[in-house]
Amino acid sequence: MARRAFVALAGVVVALAVGALVMQSGLWVDIVGVGGYETGTVTVTDSDNATPCTAPPNRTAVSACDGSRTLATVDVRIAANYSQRYTGLSDTESLGPDEGMLFVHGEEDVQTYVMRDMDFALDIIYIDANRTITTIHHAPPPPEGERYSERYSGRAKYVLEVNRGWANRTGVGVGDTVELPDGVE
Repeated sequence: MARRAFVALAGVVVALAVGALVMQSGLWVDIVGVGGYETGTVTVTDSDNATPCTAPPNRTAVSACDGSRTLATVDVRIAANYSQRYTGLSDTESLGPDEGMLFVHGEEDVQTYVMRDMDFALDIIYIDANRTITTIHHAPPPPEGERYSERYSGRAKYVLEVNRGWANRTGVGVGDTVELPDGVE
């Protein structure tokens, strides 16, 4: 009887250890999957008084605008659930100059991102619940042979990732206002 109890307890301990490893390593995302990404249009303006700009017709895009003048357009996938946010762009080999990802969190808080398994550099743009850009990081990929980079934090409900240099090239900066896609809360 004592032997059965010991074997059962050992089985539970092994199962918990394996579960902890799967959760910590991110393998659970491979098992569960991330699901399909929605798409939408995001617009960035540099003034509360500016006339909002729009994406070109029939495009799913992020637009940066100076008043009503469009500075840039970036097609985005929306990472709206935990597994999509966890995976992020780590399964992406590269982004075109007009591609990115918008991460949507349940509430505004200090969000911390890492460049997990990334092969290319990004601008990480933090946007608060009032849809104002609070922080921009220009993040390199992790050092050769490492899975993670340093941590990048900012107060945000939404985080936009685009190719590194996009914010500088377009003139997007802290304090700019962001218009989110329909249906994104």
